[in-house]
Amino acid sequence: MKRYDFDTCIDRHGTDCEKYEDLMTVFGTDQVIPLWIADMDFATADFIIEAMRQRMQHPIFGYTFRPRCYHEAICGWVARHSGWEIDPSWLAFSPGVVAGVTFAMLSCTEPGDGVVIQPPVYHPFANTIRNNGRTVLTNPLVQDPEGESGCGGYRIDFEDLDTKLSQARAMILCNPHNPTGRVFTKGELLKIGELCRKHDVTIISDEIHCDFIFRPYQHLHIAALNDDLANRTVTLIAPSKSFNVAGFSTAAAVIPNAERRAAYQAEVDKIHIENGNIFGAVALQTAYEQGDEWMSQLLEYLQGNVDFVHDFIRRELPSVGCYKPESTFLMWLDFRAWGMTQEELNRFLVHEAGLGLGDGSIYGVEGTGFERLNIGTPRSVLERALNQLAEAVRKRGL
Repeated sequence: MKRYDFDTCIDRHGTDCEKYEDLMTVFGTDQVIPLWIADMDFATADFIIEAMRQRMQHPIFGYTFRPRCYHEAICGWVARHSGWEIDPSWLAFSPGVVAGVTFAMLSCTEPGDGVVIQPPVYHPFANTIRNNGRTVLTNPLVQDPEGESGCGGYRIDFEDLDTKLSQARAMILCNPHNPTGRVFTKGELLKIGELCRKHDVTIISDEIHCDFIFRPYQHLHIAALNDDLANRTVTLIAPSKSFNVAGFSTAAAVIPNAERRAAYQAEVDKIHIENGNIFGAVALQTAYEQGDEWMSQLLEYLQGNVDFVHDFIRRELPSVGCYKPESTFLMWLDFRAWGMTQEELNRFLVHEAGLGLGDGSIYGVEGTGFERLNIGTPRSVLERALNQLAEAVRKRGL
């Protein structure tokens, strides 16, 4: 069995890489270790690169369509990894998951309608709701120190969710949840579904991180749980995070209900992006056909990174709240014990610790005092980053 290399540090400068080459814009300095945007530092799998190379051998890159084998690759991957049997006719295209979330929202709501999100949550959700004239309704997750992970976590406030859904036409569900790392249980998903049925709310489920599930947790597609949920849900998936191919801008919407699928497709057609791009299609199909072992080894490596960061922080930085995520390659760190404002915290991390983390406050006011750490990088990078943080803390006397 081939062993894939996740330890080698790859120089990404000169590739227009946002994570490394836009640091001045984001942090005001390029003298930080970039651990912010959810983009892994691992080489794209060799079988994907080889598929690209083979396609490059043909000298024409004209209009293309997505053949049946493309759709079968998606269905096969989902069936193998979660047990959900998807009919190829349920699939629709999107250039990315957030774009798909937006098309789905536009297809089932009108200007002024309420859309529920669960902060602290991926910030483009609130942006796309507001930018399209809809109303953001928040159902904040509740921090639960005795959560299922045993190391702290978040739970859903269902009483508040019931109230918010009564004012909504749609709910954007993030499962696995970014940035908290929660994987919602079957009971939680069924309760969400029950409340959405009660208030006739469409579920738009961002499941882009569904391949990053740590033992003993299990990801369940909410649309796979029963017929009502299948009929009221638009599920968005993509290989972009799983295989580090976000630059190819290719995602898929899974929409079992024919009328809902037609409404989604109408929004895609309005801006004429159905064609997508040649190499995005090649990347998706190749990843989903050949990527099982690569994904298995990646998960093993990421679990080691989770354990390393968690153990280091508990040992060297006990004032920083840290729990092991159930999913994603992101860790949600709690710095509130330091008593800093968010601006002070960001300044300390950037200018004293030399770290570029994800500002927690962009995920909603509930993220104030937190930072998101991307662990999708060689362990040596994490070791250097955490040592820098520990040294800065010692110098400050925190």
